[in-house]
Amino acid sequence: MKPLLEVENVDAGYGFLQVLWEVSLHVEEGEFVCLLGANGAGKTTTLRTIAGFIAPQGGDVRFKGQSIAGKPAHTISSTGISFVSEELNLFANMTVRENLLLGAYNVRDKQKQLEALNFVYSLFPRLKEREKQLAGTMSGGERKMLAIARGMMSQPELLLVDEPSLGLAPQLVTNVFDALVTLQQRGVTILLVEQNVASALRIADRGYVLEQGKIAIEGKSSDLTNNEHVRSAYMGI
Repeated sequence: MKPLLEVENVDAGYGFLQVLWEVSLHVEEGEFVCLLGANGAGKTTTLRTIAGFIAPQGGDVRFKGQSIAGKPAHTISSTGISFVSEELNLFANMTVRENLLLGAYNVRDKQKQLEALNFVYSLFPRLKEREKQLAGTMSGGERKMLAIARGMMSQPELLLVDEPSLGLAPQLVTNVFDALVTLQQRGVTILLVEQNVASALRIADRGYVLEQGKIAIEGKSSDLTNNEHVRSAYMGI
């Protein structure tokens, strides 16, 4: 059986600046996989390439066995992939509910939209409490929750999440990570980019470490947690 997502020998970058060099990884259906590395290692570029915001210069990206390499982001989104970017890209002058419903723009069935809305409200009760509040007036942690919830509104099979803990207080980081674990338990496959290595390895099944645009190490989370290089370079141990 083929993995849900396959990235095979991908080269990618921005114009003449190459960032990724023959990057290969895979994510099985139902897995929680993290992609780790220092700033500038190419983690976000990897997600943006999978999501269709960057066309690979070489290699292939396959989802459910079909190549999606080079296809536009809206086409890839319609196949069942949702991308929660670091920038969040929320509509500040729209309410929580309006932002969420925009996340379900490609779901034509109103009943399914309502089911998705109830699902994300059960995942993030605070969003239900504040559904009439403007997104731009929310705290950083609340906006992260809203971005993840909006990403779930299209009921994706694969969720790509970029740096959800960035800039958050420790308790809010815990809340966001708990929500991601719940999503996996409910059947969503997750590929997480995260600089908080220790926290990411606690919740993920497997991980890859990117260094200078190349996959340097891969393995089960328990193995990476005990890896001497990972511990010294990324966990300060």
